[in-house]
Amino acid sequence: MHRSGPVPTYQDSIEVRTSGRGFYDVTAELRAIVARSGVDAGTCTAFLQHTSASLVIQENADPAVLRDLARFMDELVPHGQRWEHDAEGPDDMPAHVRCALTRSAETIPVVRGRLALGTWQGVYVWEHRTRGHRRTVLVTVVG
Repeated sequence: MHRSGPVPTYQDSIEVRTSGRGFYDVTAELRAIVARSGVDAGTCTAFLQHTSASLVIQENADPAVLRDLARFMDELVPHGQRWEHDAEGPDDMPAHVRCALTRSAETIPVVRGRLALGTWQGVYVWEHRTRGHRRTVLVTVVG
């Protein structure tokens, strides 16, 4: 955790241990970091420091949304294609393509010291690899 500069800036990170492909909710951890930052009005930027997973804002009420997204991505970027980059396994290059089609960062307004997410929004690390990994989300709150 780090504070600096004339404009209040707070930086921390979240470590996410995944167990393979799927969505991992980091909303509570982001809210806690914003609360610790002391920033009343500003922005929170979350940046995933990886190229085979994504960071996405999605609905957090109906788990069918996440299942449908996963199914859609499976159809769009199926495993088993012949990729030149396959040294780390057959799931690696499809994971890079999935990351390229989605996002590595999200910026969320901070209003009255809280993330200004909509009622049904959550922030997720979307693991694209079939085995578990340790993922790091770097979080910067400015305000």
